[in-house]
Parts: sequence; C-alpha cells; structure tokens
Amino acid sequence: MARKLLAGATVVLLLSGCGGVGSGGDTGAAATLTSMGFGLGDEIATTRADLAGKAIAPATVKIGGSAFDAQQFLASVASRTPPDLVYLDRQLLGTYAARGTLEPLTDCIAQQHIDVGQYRPAALKEVTLDGKVYGMPEFYDNRVLLVNDAAVETSGMTPRDVSPADRAKLTTAAQKLTVRTGGGLSRIGFDPKIPEFLPLWAKANGVQMLSDDGRTAHLDDPRLAEALTYTKSLIDAQGGWSAVKAFRDSFDFFGEKNPFKQGQLAATLMDDWYLNVLANYSPDVRVSAAPFTDTAGTPIDWVTGSAWVIPAGSTHKEQACAWIKTMTDAPSWVAAAKARAEKRKAAGKAFTGVYTGNRVADQEIFGSFVQLKDRPAFDTAVQTVLRAQDSAFTMPASPAGSEFKTAWQNAVNRVLSGEQQPADALRQAQQEAQRALDAAAAHR
Repeated sequence: MARKLLAGATVVLLLSGCGGVGSGGDTGAAATLTSMGFGLGDEIATTRADLAGKAIAPATVKIGGSAFDAQQFLASVASRTPPDLVYLDRQLLGTYAARGTLEPLTDCIAQQHIDVGQYRPAALKEVTLDGKVYGMPEFYDNRVLLVNDAAVETSGMTPRDVSPADRAKLTTAAQKLTVRTGGGLSRIGFDPKIPEFLPLWAKANGVQMLSDDGRTAHLDDPRLAEALTYTKSLIDAQGGWSAVKAFRDSFDFFGEKNPFKQGQLAATLMDDWYLNVLANYSPDVRVSAAPFTDTAGTPIDWVTGSAWVIPAGSTHKEQACAWIKTMTDAPSWVAAAKARAEKRKAAGKAFTGVYTGNRVADQEIFGSFVQLKDRPAFDTAVQTVLRAQDSAFTMPASPAGSEFKTAWQNAVNRVLSGEQQPADALRQAQQEAQRALDAAAAHR
C-alpha cells in the first residue's frame, strides 16, 4: 500500500536513466524512455534509479510518478504509443502477457546476462507464464500478524492471546479489544484485512484459489465460503463493515499519528513494510509480530509484489532491459538499503530492512545493515518476518490474473456490504473468473 501511494505522487523527473505514457520519439543511444507505474518516493527508489540511469546513459528515462492504469496502458498499446517501461502488480502481469502486450524477456535475460538465480523462486514464478519470463520482480511483500502490545495489555491480555490458530479465541479477543466511544469505534480489536488478504485465509482453510497452471478457479470451494463467513463474522463482532471501514479509512497509516501510536488498532494482519513505517514515525511503539497460521498452528505467508515489464511495442527495448536489470540487481538493492540505513542512523531511528524479490540482496541487507540489538521489539519482529518466508506461497501466474483478482475481490465486497451471502457471492465469482480464464486460454 505504501509503495502504491508513493507511486501515485505527481513527480516528473528526467534521469539518465524512468514516466508517463507514450513512446519517446528519440532513437539511438540518446533516447528518452517513458514509464508508467513508478514514483521516486524515497531513497530506496532514487538510489536504484540513479544507478539504472547511469547504466543506460546517455539515454534517459522520464518518470511521471503515475500509478499503473490498466485503461490508460491498453489505450496506449492500441494507439501504438506504449511506455517503454511499466511497473505493475505481479498478480496482474499474466493478463497483459497473455494478450501479447508484454515482451518476453528471454532475449533481454540472455543479452544482459541477467542471473535469474538471484531472484526468489516464488517471485520469479509470479512473472512466468507458459514457461516464459515476462518481468523482473521487485519487492517481496510478506504478511504477518502485528499486535499493538500497549493496546492489548490495557485490556488485560497478552499478544499471545491474539492467535489465528484458535478461531473462537480470536473472535473473543477481537470483541474484548474493540473499544467504542459515543456510539462509534475508537479502537479496532483485530482487523482480518479483507477483501485484500482473502488468499491468506483461504490457504489457512486448505483452499488453493487458483490451480497451479493458472487456468482453473476454485472460488466455489465450500471451505473458502467458510473462511469468508468467519472473517465477515469478525467484522460484524466489531461493529459491522460500515463502521469498521469508515474508522479504518480515517487512520493516518503513514504518519506520526498512525493507529498503533494512537491506540486505534490492537491487532491486524499487515505487510512487512509497515515495520519500517513504525520504526520511522513511532520508534518507541511496542509492537509484537507473529506468523499467520492455520488452525493447526502451521505458519502461512502469502507473498506478492510488483515487477518491471517491457511492453511489446516499446521502441527502446535494449535500454529498457538494462534499466530493469539494474533496478532489480543485488548491488542496486544493497546500495539503496545502505542509503536508508545511514539516513535512519543519522536520525537516531531503526532500520528494519527491505524485503526484496532478490534473495542475494536480502542476505547482504539483513546480514550487514539491519542492526536492531538496541530495539528488541523490532528485532524480534524482523526475525519473525524472515522466518515467515519459509512458509511463503504465491498466487500462480494466470492469463486472466487481473480478471480473477477482480472477481474474488468483488465477491468479498458484496458480502461485506450485505448484498450477498458468502456461498452465493463466491459461486458468482467462480462463474465470472472461470469465464475469463477460459476466454484467455482460448485466445492464446
């Protein structure tokens, strides 16, 4: 979420080495490449972009900072003026690869001597369709349970009392931790993060929402309806969707008045990067982290992230390839992590690491730059995330990945709004998703 917000910033910058839609008119070495979906929000982005700029000099890349827009992208493809570089959610990549709008990176990998072995297998799997790699993976977003120790303790509980392994106990904890003031919510007890994290709850109930080949939906599995029914009951127990969503939408998630600091949130499922937010804005907050588990206590970690891709109609594929190689290469990640670590150290704040799709980079980052002995709460939380990666799963790449995601998210929203019951909503989603999957397969 934080990275998507940063990508949405309206920044226009030319680098010798990232912009809006439309192919640059330059040809040859001094070309100006255009991009979509990427913004220069922090030192993790700017450090790598500077290095990528040097790698393609004297060519430059124009970064406009706009978030990925599917309609705008497809319109640019139709008019034969696509951007040269696109940064998008890996769950969506398969849809555009299947339509022929993305360039397979086979030649790019060979010509730039890209070591694909440096990337995490799960991340690489997300950008691979029908045996061809279509993108270079960037971040590696893990999901864990974060507990606000102070909020939990004021209710006479401990962080261990918030456990997804015992569903009845979790419901009781959510109710006990919820605080209402003047008829409204002043603290959410436990946020199950639906619709966003439904795949996590599905896996905990033994459901693989999409087949390994990305062509068969399993959204009508009764166990998925059971999981959705349970997570909806958690929301209902804390005041209902309207109240919970309105209160959650009021949070200053990325500032000094974040919900952990303000005591507005007792526990939640959250992406790993939120530890960096807390370390930056609320370094003294007491937070505990634990892996999400199924009812048997088996850890589960759903990972996703973004990827760099090259549109098939790009007129500067060679420079684009050099750019995405440098942006995702281990030395670039390490340089960016070093820049953030030094910035945090100068400010007297903790650096909790950067979780990337590059395993070689992560080994160096967490081995050399993440020093948290004087911040035991954050140290423990980081170690929890690193261990969670051992149980990571991803959603398979699919020729209708975008349509599949839309189908299940819309189903959850219909349930939350009271429009449909879980089983009915998921049956509809199954029909919608499978129709899109079949159409994509037939088109290919």
